[in-house]
Amino acid sequence: MENIHEGRMYEAYKMAKIAFEKNEVPIGAVSYIDNQLVAKAYNQVEMLQDCTAHAEMILITSLMERFHSKYLKNVSIYVTLEPCVMCAGALKWAQISELYYGIPEPKYGYSLFGNLLHPKTKVFSGYLEQDVQKLMKDFFKNKR
Repeated sequence: MENIHEGRMYEAYKMAKIAFEKNEVPIGAVSYIDNQLVAKAYNQVEMLQDCTAHAEMILITSLMERFHSKYLKNVSIYVTLEPCVMCAGALKWAQISELYYGIPEPKYGYSLFGNLLHPKTKVFSGYLEQDVQKLMKDFFKNKR
């Protein structure tokens, strides 16, 4: 039986592949409420020429508009790469309930700076690690 979280991370991975195809850093994010997919996003920094257009930021904005709320207390977010400090700060203020990510970000990941998330946010990692790592390596290999 497939792990439910791996299946959800696969949805984020599919968004990361869209980013890859659009020549964006391949990071994807999706969100769930009560086992229902409610939003999805991918990095759009180059397309929008906006350094804040990370997958997580686009996802958060979409959710807040959809639910007319600045808080996302019942939302679980799945993102292929550990969020950066900016995204972690936004996730903190949104008060998301759960964060799942595929692989750590060794240079810019929020955890390098301590726990920047809301104290009630539960964090889980290590989903689809090989697939996410390969996609990231392929992207940056093509850039060099």
